[in-house]
Amino acid sequence: MDVAAETGGAASASPAARGSVAEVFAAFLRLGCTSFGGPVAHLGYFRTEFVERRRWLDDAAYADLVALCQFLPGPASSQTGFALGLMRAGWGGALAAFLGFTLPSVVLLVAFAWGASALAGPVATGAITGLKIVAVAIVAQAVWGMARSLAPDGVRAGIAVAAVALLAAVPGAVGQVAAIGMGAALGLALLRTEGAAGGAAAQFPVSRGVALGALVAFLGLLVLLPLLLPGTLADAMYRAGALVFGGGHVVLPLLADGVVAPGLVTEAEFLAGYGAAQAVPGPLFTFASYLGAVAGGVTGALVATVAVFLPGFLILIAALPFWDALRRAPVAQGAMRGANAAVVGILGAALYAPVFTAGVTGMPSFALALACFVALVVFRQSPLRVVALAAAGGAGLELLAIAG
Repeated sequence: MDVAAETGGAASASPAARGSVAEVFAAFLRLGCTSFGGPVAHLGYFRTEFVERRRWLDDAAYADLVALCQFLPGPASSQTGFALGLMRAGWGGALAAFLGFTLPSVVLLVAFAWGASALAGPVATGAITGLKIVAVAIVAQAVWGMARSLAPDGVRAGIAVAAVALLAAVPGAVGQVAAIGMGAALGLALLRTEGAAGGAAAQFPVSRGVALGALVAFLGLLVLLPLLLPGTLADAMYRAGALVFGGGHVVLPLLADGVVAPGLVTEAEFLAGYGAAQAVPGPLFTFASYLGAVAGGVTGALVATVAVFLPGFLILIAALPFWDALRRAPVAQGAMRGANAAVVGILGAALYAPVFTAGVTGMPSFALALACFVALVVFRQSPLRVVALAAAGGAGLELLAIAG
């Protein structure tokens, strides 16, 4: 029996051979230690590592994953990583991707919650500034590469620009979902006459029965936790992870409502942890680990981490088999092309705000961002080296500003 039959038609063969759990863990642990800049930058790191360098999948399949994770509630970059691990090495690979990408920031933020000294001084401040600047180069590289393959003609380039315009009018997660919906509608109307969908679909060993079970678990926990464990960390974190679209900073108001309002964490502790979360790599959702450690020590950190990520992974598992069937349906191919072009626009809009506006504050920081972009695109340096370059450059700019 072939894989598609075993998994309920979940996917066709992946363009890359199956890998090992250890391989997936090592790749994502490296990213978990170096991926600064928030979820959009993370998607850029993922594309560089798994599309360009390792060739686990192509741009079209990767964009399909990004589009799906933007539609779903939860941390979009972590969901994308979870799916990549699942594709490469099955359920063990999915867990390995999550652990590798998440553990570094969890450890750092829990240590901060336990009273570890925060980085201080001009060199540390400048290094953190440099890490914000390198996100500009990473996202710019992702936009450049994806635009060439996913928006190569006038119609799709127009959809990408329209997505940027829509996000200018309706910023945030609502605008992102609306932009993908608009791209799908325009693609259905304007791109249906093209040939078969490009690129091989990624392979996900998820049966429809497992998907339906994940959906029941997602909805059941969302209803039962407030009834059985009201006002607890598990309730607050699961609700935040289940109800936020786009992930990243969007989760902060929900976390504040869940832990500050009932008195689990003080406002001062909340704000201090939020500041620390900006200085560590990996997903911003690990801010929940810090909050859990403050409220309940090691046990609280573990409960908070699992509870905030679990709903996003459950809803992703529930969607994967049906999403792939949809993308392979002839009637949906134009819609997927349009949605993929809209993803390029979404990344382009994010390149400006918040990535560029937060990272580039003047000509010196722009020069450093440009140097990082050239190192990535022209000299094809690894992201790890470019991150180190940016941190050192940021520290140097801070020292020059003080000396001047």
